[in-house]
Amino acid sequence: MSKKILILVLVVVVVGALALYLTRTSAPEATTDATNFKIGLVTGTVSQNEDEYRGAEAAIAKYPGLIKHVTYPDNFMQEQETFIAQVTGLAADPEVKAIIINQAVPGTVAAVRRVRETRPDMIFIVGEPHEDPPLVEPAVDVSFMPDQWARGKTIPQLAKEMGATALLHYSFPRHMSMAQLAERRDIMKAECEELGITFVDVNAPDPMGEGGLPAAQQFILEDVPRQVAKYGKNIALFSTNCGMQEPLIAAAMQTGAIFPEQCCPSPTHGYPGALALEITDEIKGNFPAILKAIDQKVKESGGAGRFATWPVATGYLHSIGGVEVAKLALEGKLDLNDIEAVAKVMGEAADTAMELTRLSDNGNFYMYTCDSYIFGK
Repeated sequence: MSKKILILVLVVVVVGALALYLTRTSAPEATTDATNFKIGLVTGTVSQNEDEYRGAEAAIAKYPGLIKHVTYPDNFMQEQETFIAQVTGLAADPEVKAIIINQAVPGTVAAVRRVRETRPDMIFIVGEPHEDPPLVEPAVDVSFMPDQWARGKTIPQLAKEMGATALLHYSFPRHMSMAQLAERRDIMKAECEELGITFVDVNAPDPMGEGGLPAAQQFILEDVPRQVAKYGKNIALFSTNCGMQEPLIAAAMQTGAIFPEQCCPSPTHGYPGALALEITDEIKGNFPAILKAIDQKVKESGGAGRFATWPVATGYLHSIGGVEVAKLALEGKLDLNDIEAVAKVMGEAADTAMELTRLSDNGNFYMYTCDSYIFGK
């Protein structure tokens, strides 16, 4: 064998060995990071909003290694700079390509603007924005919140389906000074008239006023029997205040009234406390299991067909659904402007049909309603 041929053979062997070595050493890296991105997720703590935190846990369990999760301060109104620092801290990781903020507490718009100074391509998805929608909409890529105007119609319609002949609306001046809540009340009243349902508007004590929440809850427990005596058991009960939901459900159960939906519809809002149902570690964050447990309690108490809610908490949905939307968008499988496609993804995350509408004609501030779950039906 000539010297030239020998050298050529040696070169081929060395190149082949080197190629095999590079293949073996690079392959694990390619398979362990197939997505080539991470998603930041900001939620409240368990004490601030357990549902959104449980949604984060579910998303992390579904996609190990994909999500970087931080919690905003419980006292977020006084600690906005801390919150903004948490968001910018996530954006400092070059692998983070999208950030979900749930809830989008005050300071969100400022945080987004600060991140965009250095990361203009960052995708921001927010749930339940606290700041004015016209301010939030142009700042972020997608916003999600329940459609309060649509609920002005869907709640009376659901009450009618459940057999209601009257709908009782509990609120107080502070809430009625909020345009969205006042407009929803007016839509409710008009829809009740259209459906042939008596609309009953009752001014309850403000939980922030003298006597606080205990006084407001006591009023509910005392007033519901009076209203049932006046309008009959087929009166549906609704209140604009979160702290009134538990006594409202308990009073409906005691009097035989109808309870179609909470101010913030969710299986975990008011029902566990009113029904003395323990949400054990085994079913925390598992909404099908929670619905089943509530369903059993309602049927045992004789309330089948007269109590309902949405099948998933909005806080939970904004976390786990936001992650799904962000992941698919980053993979190039979802157009964030395609409202029907986004509705499909969120509906699959909620395990129920969802209808989305836009706040403005061309924006991605999405408002939604869900199909309801009637217990015992």
